Amino acid sequence: METIKADRVVDTRGLLCPMPVVKAKLALEEMKPGQVAKVLATDPGSRMDFPAWCNETGNKLLRAEEEGKGLYTFFIQKAREV
Repeated sequence: METIKADRVVDTRGLLCPMPVVKAKLALEEMKPGQVAKVLATDPGSRMDFPAWCNETGNKLLRAEEEGKGLYTFFIQKAREV
């Protein structure tokens, strides 16, 4: 599996919907287009929320991983400005 370099880590562990997406959105707003955020989450709903949010916003979900103990990791690349 290819290693993805994250420019920023957003730790949303312990937060429930919609806060993981809200915190990721706020973090991406401070980042430059093309940069990557690594989002850590424990909310099981985040498995559906992040792909849907990325689809709506144009941000690219590079990878979604589920590790043991209910930890989910998402690598999201900020959309390029048009």
